[in-house]
Amino acid sequence: MYGGSGFKLPGLSVVNEHRLLIIFTKNPEKGEVKTRLARSIGEERALEVYETLRGHTARVTEGVEAERMIYYSRFIPLSDLFLTDSFTPRLQMGADLGERMFHAIDAGFKDGFRHIVLIGTDCYELSCEILSDAFVALERFDAVIGPATDGGFYLIGLNQVLPELFLDRQWSTPEVFSQTTTILRRSAIAYKLLAELSDIDTFDDLKRSKLWPDQP
Repeated sequence: MYGGSGFKLPGLSVVNEHRLLIIFTKNPEKGEVKTRLARSIGEERALEVYETLRGHTARVTEGVEAERMIYYSRFIPLSDLFLTDSFTPRLQMGADLGERMFHAIDAGFKDGFRHIVLIGTDCYELSCEILSDAFVALERFDAVIGPATDGGFYLIGLNQVLPELFLDRQWSTPEVFSQTTTILRRSAIAYKLLAELSDIDTFDDLKRSKLWPDQP
């Protein structure tokens, strides 16, 4: 069985319940990832944290009943923890994060998927249950959002492509989530909110997370 929805025959691609999970990752290179965190703990340890986050994301996403695509930031590597039968590799396209998300989601709808969820690889609190809840929400709502404690979002899901959600916007600000919900309301798009979770981008984020030794 392939994804629980049908048999995978040679040369054929099976769409699992018309669901697509897109995962955005940076190529894990020293000095290129978790740069804010690296200012406090160094580039080597910051890379180790990022690889831990990526490993966690790979584990929780493998249990989701959806087609899974892993989108790399710079190039598709020859080997990586995501390069298994569970994930299809793709390359991000666009000048900024918004353009890259838009192109990936737009391509998914053009491929025939009806429910698309996009996440990153920064959230150690993410679970398979939360991802499954996001797809369930898209059966009743046209959008679903997972707000992050820093004012952004760790997850966005859609039943149709909405360019205004992604293009000509400023990213990495505390207003990203509130601006996103404003756009959805203005567009009369019914949406569901998931639980608020924390990304790990700074040393303070790391100390508050379960990756920090003093945390239970």
